[in-house]
Amino acid sequence: CGVINVIDNYLGNDMNTPGKYNFNPIFKPNCPDQNYDSNEKILSCAFITLLTLFKGIVNKENLESAKFAEYAILWLSYKLNQKSHHNINDLNDFFDKYINNNAKYNEEIHDVGDYNSYKNLINKKNNLMNMDINIISNFYDAFKSLCNMYSELDPEKKQCKKCFENAGEFFEKYEKLENFSNTTEGSTYSQLWSGLTNDYEKFKEKYKSFGCIIPHHL
Repeated sequence: CGVINVIDNYLGNDMNTPGKYNFNPIFKPNCPDQNYDSNEKILSCAFITLLTLFKGIVNKENLESAKFAEYAILWLSYKLNQKSHHNINDLNDFFDKYINNNAKYNEEIHDVGDYNSYKNLINKKNNLMNMDINIISNFYDAFKSLCNMYSELDPEKKQCKKCFENAGEFFEKYEKLENFSNTTEGSTYSQLWSGLTNDYEKFKEKYKSFGCIIPHHL
C-alpha cells in the first residue's frame, strides 16, 4: 500500500498543465530511452517503477511475486480508466505501444521466484490483459480502500477504531463485486474477487493481532 501511495504522489498532476501527469526523476532509470511528452509515456515509466519497488518488498513482507504483479496491473488499469488515452482499448494495446519494448521491463531479474524478468512475471497474469479496463478498475478501487484501512491501523498506538472509520466505503464496493462474482464463478473476475477476499481476511487477522475486536457486522 505504501509503495502505491508513493508512486501516486510522484505521478500527481502537472500544475502547469491540468490533466497531465508529472514526470518525476525517480521514473527515469526505468525508461531512459523515452521522451516524456504524453501521459501514456509517463504512465508506462511509473508502472515499471512500481514493479521495481514491489520487487524490493517481496521478501521483506513475504509477498508472492505473482500477487504484486496483480496489484500493479490493477493500478495501471485504474490509471488508464481515469483519463482518455488515444487508441488504447485494453491493456494489451497499452503494453504493445508503451511497455513491451522497454529495456528495463525485459532485463533479467533475480529473487522473484521462477520469474526472470518483469515481462515474464506480468505475462503470467495474461488472463487480466484481456479484461475490460472498467471492470479491473472497480477491483483496484476496492483494493485501494482496503489499503487505506491498513494505513489507518497504527501498530504503535493500536487505535482499533480509527482504521474502520472509513470502512463503509470498502464494504460497499466489496459487496457489489461479490454480487457480480457469484454470476461468473471460475472466471478471472471471480478469481480477482477471491484474491480481494483473502487480502481482507489477512487484514482482519492483523487487526485482531493488535488486540482489536472485529465488529460483528464485518
